[in-house]
Amino acid sequence: MNNVIDKVCSHKRLPFEEGINLIKSHDLIGLGTAADRFCQKLHPEQYRTYVIDRNINYTNVCISGCKFCAFYRDKGNKEGYLLSKEELFKKIEETISLGGTQILMQGGLHPDLKIDYYIDLLRSIKERFTIHIHSFSPPEIIHFSQLNNLPIKEVLILLKDAGLDTIPGGGAEILTDRCRGILSPHKCSASEWLQVMKEAHKLGIKSTSTMMFGHIETLEERIIHLEKIRQLQDETGGFTAFIPWTFQPKNTALSVSSEKRTSFKIGGFDYLRTLAVSRLFLDNIPNIQASWVTQGSKIAQLALKFGANDLGSTMIEENVVRAAGVDYRLKKEEMISLIIDLGFEAMQRDCYYNVRI
Repeated sequence: MNNVIDKVCSHKRLPFEEGINLIKSHDLIGLGTAADRFCQKLHPEQYRTYVIDRNINYTNVCISGCKFCAFYRDKGNKEGYLLSKEELFKKIEETISLGGTQILMQGGLHPDLKIDYYIDLLRSIKERFTIHIHSFSPPEIIHFSQLNNLPIKEVLILLKDAGLDTIPGGGAEILTDRCRGILSPHKCSASEWLQVMKEAHKLGIKSTSTMMFGHIETLEERIIHLEKIRQLQDETGGFTAFIPWTFQPKNTALSVSSEKRTSFKIGGFDYLRTLAVSRLFLDNIPNIQASWVTQGSKIAQLALKFGANDLGSTMIEENVVRAAGVDYRLKKEEMISLIIDLGFEAMQRDCYYNVRI
Protein backbone atom coordinates (compact mmCIF):
# COMPACT_ATOMS: atom_id res chain seq x y z
CA MET A 1 0.00 0.00 0.00
CA ASN A 2 3.00 2.31 0.46
CA ASN A 3 3.53 2.09 -3.30
CA VAL A 4 -0.02 3.40 -3.82
CA ILE A 5 0.58 6.28 -1.39
CA ASP A 6 3.81 7.20 -3.15
CA LYS A 7 2.14 7.12 -6.55
CA VAL A 8 -0.89 9.28 -5.81
CA CYS A 9 1.03 11.76 -3.68
CA SER A 10 3.55 12.26 -6.49
CA HIS A 11 0.71 12.77 -9.01
CA LYS A 12 1.18 9.43 -10.74
CA ARG A 13 -2.18 8.17 -11.95
CA LEU A 14 -3.34 4.73 -10.86
CA PRO A 15 -3.88 2.52 -13.92
CA PHE A 16 -7.10 0.59 -14.42
CA GLU A 17 -5.50 -2.73 -13.43
CA GLU A 18 -4.30 -1.31 -10.14
CA GLY A 19 -7.82 -0.04 -9.45
CA ILE A 20 -9.06 -3.60 -9.87
CA ASN A 21 -6.46 -4.87 -7.39
CA LEU A 22 -7.35 -2.20 -4.84
CA ILE A 23 -11.12 -2.81 -4.97
CA LYS A 24 -10.42 -6.49 -4.24
CA SER A 25 -8.10 -5.69 -1.34
CA HIS A 26 -8.97 -6.58 2.25
CA ASP A 27 -6.36 -4.20 3.66
CA LEU A 28 -8.94 -1.66 4.77
CA ILE A 29 -6.59 0.24 7.06
CA GLY A 30 -3.98 0.48 4.32
CA LEU A 31 -6.55 1.76 1.84
CA GLY A 32 -7.91 4.24 4.35
CA THR A 33 -4.43 5.51 5.18
CA ALA A 34 -3.57 5.98 1.51
CA ALA A 35 -6.88 7.71 0.73
CA ASP A 36 -6.58 9.96 3.78
CA ARG A 37 -3.03 10.98 2.83
CA PHE A 38 -4.15 11.85 -0.69
CA CYS A 39 -7.19 13.72 0.61
CA GLN A 40 -4.96 15.77 2.92
CA LYS A 41 -2.70 16.58 -0.03
CA LEU A 42 -5.69 17.82 -2.03
CA HIS A 43 -7.30 19.51 0.99
CA PRO A 44 -4.63 20.70 3.42
CA GLU A 45 -7.09 23.18 4.92
CA GLN A 46 -8.03 22.43 8.52
CA TYR A 47 -11.76 22.18 7.88
CA ARG A 48 -14.25 19.80 6.35
CA THR A 49 -17.53 20.87 4.82
CA TYR A 50 -21.28 20.38 4.74
CA VAL A 51 -24.16 22.07 2.93
CA ILE A 52 -27.69 22.99 4.00
CA ASP A 53 -30.20 22.08 1.35
CA ARG A 54 -33.38 20.17 0.68
CA ASN A 55 -34.19 17.31 -1.68
CA ILE A 56 -37.48 18.20 -3.33
CA ASN A 57 -39.03 15.38 -5.34
CA TYR A 58 -41.61 17.22 -7.40
CA THR A 59 -43.25 13.99 -8.62
CA ASN A 60 -42.97 10.26 -8.00
CA VAL A 61 -44.80 9.34 -11.22
CA CYS A 62 -42.29 7.56 -13.45
CA ILE A 63 -42.32 5.41 -16.58
CA SER A 64 -38.85 3.97 -16.00
CA GLY A 65 -39.75 1.21 -13.57
CA CYS A 66 -36.22 0.72 -12.22
CA LYS A 67 -35.89 -2.48 -10.21
CA PHE A 68 -33.80 -0.80 -7.52
CA CYS A 69 -36.30 2.01 -6.80
CA ALA A 70 -38.97 1.89 -4.10
CA PHE A 71 -39.99 5.52 -4.59
CA TYR A 72 -41.65 5.64 -8.01
CA ARG A 73 -45.32 5.04 -8.85
CA ASP A 74 -46.89 4.29 -12.23
CA LYS A 75 -49.16 6.85 -13.81
CA GLY A 76 -52.67 6.40 -12.42
CA ASN A 77 -51.49 4.89 -9.14
CA LYS A 78 -53.39 6.44 -6.24
CA GLU A 79 -50.08 7.04 -4.44
CA GLY A 80 -48.69 9.04 -7.36
CA TYR A 81 -48.33 12.80 -6.88
CA LEU A 82 -47.20 16.03 -8.52
CA LEU A 83 -46.39 18.92 -6.21
CA SER A 84 -48.22 22.16 -6.85
CA LYS A 85 -46.22 25.36 -7.15
CA GLU A 86 -47.58 26.47 -3.80
CA GLU A 87 -46.34 23.29 -2.10
CA LEU A 88 -42.95 23.63 -3.72
CA PHE A 89 -42.63 27.32 -2.81
CA LYS A 90 -43.46 26.51 0.81
CA LYS A 91 -40.67 23.92 0.91
CA ILE A 92 -38.21 26.47 -0.49
CA GLU A 93 -39.29 29.09 2.04
CA GLU A 94 -38.69 26.60 4.87
CA THR A 95 -35.29 25.72 3.43
CA ILE A 96 -34.18 29.37 3.31
CA SER A 97 -35.47 29.98 6.84
CA LEU A 98 -33.19 27.14 8.05
CA GLY A 99 -30.13 28.67 6.38
CA GLY A 100 -30.38 26.63 3.19
CA THR A 101 -28.58 27.84 0.09
CA GLN A 102 -29.77 25.35 -2.52
CA ILE A 103 -32.45 22.89 -3.48
CA LEU A 104 -31.88 19.54 -5.14
CA MET A 105 -34.98 19.10 -7.25
CA GLN A 106 -35.54 15.74 -8.95
CA GLY A 107 -38.52 13.67 -9.96
CA GLY A 108 -39.69 10.62 -11.81
CA LEU A 109 -39.83 10.48 -15.59
CA HIS A 110 -43.37 11.83 -15.82
CA PRO A 111 -44.97 10.98 -19.20
CA ASP A 112 -47.12 14.13 -19.44
CA LEU A 113 -44.89 17.02 -18.36
CA LYS A 114 -43.44 18.82 -21.38
CA ILE A 115 -40.44 21.15 -21.37
CA ASP A 116 -42.62 24.25 -20.92
CA TYR A 117 -43.64 22.94 -17.49
CA TYR A 118 -40.02 22.84 -16.30
CA ILE A 119 -39.12 26.19 -17.86
CA ASP A 120 -42.04 27.82 -16.09
CA LEU A 121 -41.18 26.08 -12.83
CA LEU A 122 -37.57 27.24 -12.87
CA ARG A 123 -38.49 30.81 -13.77
CA SER A 124 -41.14 30.91 -11.06
CA ILE A 125 -38.61 29.83 -8.43
CA LYS A 126 -35.96 32.32 -9.53
CA GLU A 127 -38.49 35.16 -9.60
CA ARG A 128 -39.40 34.53 -5.95
CA PHE A 129 -36.23 33.24 -4.31
CA THR A 130 -32.50 33.74 -4.24
CA ILE A 131 -31.48 30.10 -4.14
CA HIS A 132 -29.24 27.76 -6.11
CA ILE A 133 -31.15 25.22 -8.21
CA HIS A 134 -29.28 21.90 -8.42
CA SER A 135 -31.73 19.84 -10.46
CA PHE A 136 -32.64 17.31 -13.15
CA SER A 137 -30.24 14.37 -13.36
CA PRO A 138 -29.22 12.93 -16.77
CA PRO A 139 -32.11 10.43 -17.02
CA GLU A 140 -34.53 13.36 -16.65
CA ILE A 141 -32.67 15.37 -19.28
CA ILE A 142 -32.77 12.41 -21.70
CA HIS A 143 -36.48 11.99 -20.96
CA PHE A 144 -37.14 15.69 -21.67
CA SER A 145 -35.19 15.36 -24.90
CA GLN A 146 -37.16 12.34 -26.11
CA LEU A 147 -40.56 13.56 -24.95
CA ASN A 148 -40.14 16.94 -26.65
CA ASN A 149 -38.15 15.75 -29.68
CA LEU A 150 -35.34 18.17 -28.84
CA PRO A 151 -31.56 17.67 -28.86
CA ILE A 152 -29.93 17.27 -25.44
CA LYS A 153 -27.99 20.50 -25.90
CA GLU A 154 -31.14 22.49 -26.64
CA VAL A 155 -32.91 21.07 -23.57
CA LEU A 156 -29.97 22.11 -21.40
CA ILE A 157 -29.85 25.60 -22.90
CA LEU A 158 -33.56 26.10 -22.30
CA LEU A 159 -33.28 24.94 -18.68
CA LYS A 160 -30.15 27.00 -18.01
CA ASP A 161 -31.76 30.15 -19.43
CA ALA A 162 -34.78 29.53 -17.19
CA GLY A 163 -32.70 29.27 -14.01
CA LEU A 164 -31.01 25.86 -13.76
CA ASP A 165 -27.62 26.29 -12.06
CA THR A 166 -26.08 22.83 -11.73
CA ILE A 167 -26.99 19.18 -12.35
CA PRO A 168 -26.95 16.34 -9.79
CA GLY A 169 -25.15 13.14 -10.68
CA GLY A 170 -28.11 10.88 -10.03
CA GLY A 171 -29.13 8.07 -12.35
CA ALA A 172 -25.57 6.86 -12.92
CA GLU A 173 -26.00 3.69 -10.85
CA ILE A 174 -23.23 1.63 -12.53
CA LEU A 175 -22.13 2.91 -15.92
CA THR A 176 -22.12 -0.39 -17.76
CA ASP A 177 -24.91 -1.42 -20.08
CA ARG A 178 -24.94 -4.95 -18.62
CA CYS A 179 -26.00 -3.59 -15.24
CA ARG A 180 -28.34 -0.99 -16.68
CA GLY A 181 -30.03 -3.56 -18.92
CA ILE A 182 -31.01 -5.52 -15.81
CA LEU A 183 -31.63 -2.69 -13.34
CA SER A 184 -33.19 0.01 -15.51
CA PRO A 185 -33.75 -1.07 -19.12
CA HIS A 186 -36.14 1.83 -19.80
CA LYS A 187 -33.77 4.52 -18.57
CA CYS A 188 -30.86 6.19 -20.33
CA SER A 189 -27.81 4.13 -21.29
CA ALA A 190 -24.34 4.62 -19.85
CA SER A 191 -23.24 6.54 -22.95
CA GLU A 192 -26.33 8.78 -22.77
CA TRP A 193 -25.65 9.60 -19.12
CA LEU A 194 -22.11 10.59 -20.00
CA GLN A 195 -23.28 12.56 -23.04
CA VAL A 196 -25.64 14.68 -20.93
CA MET A 197 -22.83 15.50 -18.54
CA LYS A 198 -20.45 16.30 -21.39
CA GLU A 199 -22.95 18.67 -23.02
CA ALA A 200 -23.76 20.30 -19.69
CA HIS A 201 -20.10 20.88 -18.86
CA LYS A 202 -19.48 22.39 -22.30
CA LEU A 203 -22.29 24.86 -21.58
CA GLY A 204 -20.72 25.83 -18.27
CA ILE A 205 -23.17 23.82 -16.16
CA LYS A 206 -21.22 22.05 -13.41
CA SER A 207 -22.42 18.75 -11.96
CA THR A 208 -21.72 16.10 -9.38
CA SER A 209 -21.14 12.43 -10.19
CA THR A 210 -22.37 9.39 -8.30
CA MET A 211 -22.17 5.62 -8.09
CA MET A 212 -24.80 3.37 -6.54
CA PHE A 213 -23.17 0.04 -5.74
CA GLY A 214 -23.84 -3.17 -3.84
CA HIS A 215 -26.44 -4.79 -6.11
CA ILE A 216 -25.67 -6.85 -9.23
CA GLU A 217 -22.40 -5.23 -10.28
CA THR A 218 -19.01 -6.92 -10.13
CA LEU A 219 -16.06 -5.32 -8.39
CA GLU A 220 -14.51 -4.83 -11.83
CA GLU A 221 -17.60 -2.91 -12.96
CA ARG A 222 -17.14 -0.46 -10.10
CA ILE A 223 -13.70 0.39 -11.52
CA ILE A 224 -15.09 0.59 -15.07
CA HIS A 225 -17.56 3.14 -13.69
CA LEU A 226 -14.78 5.15 -12.03
CA GLU A 227 -12.69 5.02 -15.20
CA LYS A 228 -15.52 6.48 -17.29
CA ILE A 229 -16.02 9.29 -14.78
CA ARG A 230 -12.28 9.99 -14.73
CA GLN A 231 -12.03 10.04 -18.52
CA LEU A 232 -14.89 12.53 -18.87
CA GLN A 233 -13.42 14.72 -16.13
CA ASP A 234 -10.13 14.78 -18.04
CA GLU A 235 -12.05 16.11 -21.04
CA THR A 236 -14.38 18.62 -19.40
CA GLY A 237 -13.34 19.32 -15.81
CA GLY A 238 -17.02 19.80 -15.01
CA PHE A 239 -17.52 17.44 -12.05
CA THR A 240 -17.33 19.18 -8.69
CA ALA A 241 -17.58 16.01 -6.59
CA PHE A 242 -18.06 12.26 -6.54
CA ILE A 243 -20.61 10.62 -4.25
CA PRO A 244 -20.58 6.81 -3.88
CA TRP A 245 -23.54 5.34 -2.02
CA THR A 246 -24.93 1.87 -1.40
CA PHE A 247 -28.05 0.24 -2.82
CA GLN A 248 -30.88 0.03 -0.28
CA PRO A 249 -32.92 -3.07 -1.13
CA LYS A 250 -36.04 -2.91 1.05
CA ASN A 251 -39.33 -2.52 -0.84
CA THR A 252 -37.62 -2.74 -4.25
CA ALA A 253 -38.48 -5.09 -7.12
CA LEU A 254 -34.85 -6.23 -7.28
CA SER A 255 -34.94 -7.37 -3.68
CA VAL A 256 -38.20 -9.29 -4.18
CA SER A 257 -37.04 -10.99 -7.39
CA SER A 258 -33.65 -11.92 -5.88
CA GLU A 259 -34.70 -12.62 -2.30
CA LYS A 260 -33.63 -16.25 -2.29
CA ARG A 261 -30.32 -15.63 -4.08
CA THR A 262 -28.75 -12.69 -2.25
CA SER A 263 -29.40 -10.35 0.64
CA PHE A 264 -27.77 -7.26 -0.96
CA LYS A 265 -26.26 -6.31 2.38
CA ILE A 266 -23.32 -3.93 2.04
CA GLY A 267 -21.62 -3.21 5.34
CA GLY A 268 -19.26 -0.51 6.46
CA PHE A 269 -16.19 -2.46 5.27
CA ASP A 270 -17.20 -2.53 1.59
CA TYR A 271 -18.52 1.03 1.69
CA LEU A 272 -15.30 2.43 3.18
CA ARG A 273 -13.16 0.33 0.83
CA THR A 274 -15.02 1.59 -2.22
CA LEU A 275 -14.93 5.16 -0.94
CA ALA A 276 -11.16 4.99 -0.38
CA VAL A 277 -10.53 3.49 -3.82
CA SER A 278 -12.72 6.21 -5.35
CA ARG A 279 -10.54 8.89 -3.73
CA LEU A 280 -7.34 7.26 -4.93
CA PHE A 281 -8.56 6.53 -8.46
CA LEU A 282 -10.39 9.80 -9.18
CA ASP A 283 -7.31 11.99 -8.95
CA ASN A 284 -8.94 14.72 -11.06
CA ILE A 285 -12.14 15.19 -9.06
CA PRO A 286 -11.59 17.65 -6.20
CA ASN A 287 -14.20 16.51 -3.68
CA ILE A 288 -15.48 13.19 -2.34
CA GLN A 289 -18.71 13.20 -0.36
CA ALA A 290 -19.63 10.83 2.45
CA SER A 291 -23.08 9.21 2.45
CA TRP A 292 -24.55 9.40 5.94
CA VAL A 293 -27.98 8.97 4.32
CA THR A 294 -27.25 5.31 3.56
CA GLN A 295 -24.53 4.57 6.13
CA GLY A 296 -25.49 6.48 9.24
CA SER A 297 -23.49 9.04 11.20
CA LYS A 298 -20.64 6.90 12.57
CA ILE A 299 -19.59 5.37 9.25
CA ALA A 300 -19.97 8.79 7.61
CA GLN A 301 -17.62 10.22 10.24
CA LEU A 302 -15.11 7.44 9.50
CA ALA A 303 -15.45 8.30 5.81
CA LEU A 304 -13.77 11.64 6.57
CA LYS A 305 -10.63 9.60 7.35
CA PHE A 306 -11.06 7.33 4.32
CA GLY A 307 -10.81 9.95 1.59
CA ALA A 308 -13.96 12.04 1.93
CA ASN A 309 -13.63 15.76 2.61
CA ASP A 310 -17.34 16.61 2.73
CA LEU A 311 -20.25 15.31 4.82
CA GLY A 312 -22.82 16.32 2.22
CA SER A 313 -26.19 17.80 2.91
CA THR A 314 -28.26 18.20 6.04
CA MET A 315 -31.12 17.01 3.80
CA ILE A 316 -33.99 18.86 5.38
CA GLU A 317 -36.10 16.48 3.30
CA GLU A 318 -35.23 13.14 1.64
CA ASN A 319 -37.73 10.72 0.12
CA VAL A 320 -36.06 8.24 -2.25
CA VAL A 321 -33.77 6.39 0.17
CA ARG A 322 -36.41 6.57 2.89
CA ALA A 323 -38.84 4.72 0.57
CA ALA A 324 -36.35 1.83 0.62
CA GLY A 325 -36.65 1.56 4.39
CA VAL A 326 -33.59 3.59 5.47
CA ASP A 327 -34.37 6.67 7.52
CA TYR A 328 -31.20 8.09 9.02
CA ARG A 329 -31.55 11.70 10.13
CA LEU A 330 -28.76 14.15 10.90
CA LYS A 331 -29.23 17.71 12.10
CA LYS A 332 -26.79 20.47 11.23
CA GLU A 333 -25.52 20.55 14.81
CA GLU A 334 -24.79 16.82 14.70
CA MET A 335 -22.91 17.15 11.41
CA ILE A 336 -20.81 19.94 12.86
CA SER A 337 -20.09 17.83 15.94
CA LEU A 338 -18.98 14.84 13.84
CA ILE A 339 -16.48 17.01 11.98
CA ILE A 340 -15.17 18.78 15.10
CA ASP A 341 -14.70 15.46 16.92
CA LEU A 342 -12.13 14.53 14.25
CA GLY A 343 -10.14 17.68 14.92
CA PHE A 344 -11.39 19.70 11.95
CA GLU A 345 -13.31 22.93 11.81
CA ALA A 346 -16.79 22.53 10.29
CA MET A 347 -17.57 24.93 7.46
CA GLN A 348 -20.78 25.43 5.52
CA ARG A 349 -20.27 25.46 1.74
CA ASP A 350 -22.24 26.18 -1.41
CA CYS A 351 -22.83 23.91 -4.41
CA TYR A 352 -19.45 24.86 -5.90
CA TYR A 353 -17.67 23.96 -2.65
CA ASN A 354 -16.96 27.58 -1.84
CA VAL A 355 -16.91 28.08 1.93
CA ARG A 356 -19.45 30.55 3.30
CA ILE A 357 -17.78 33.11 5.52
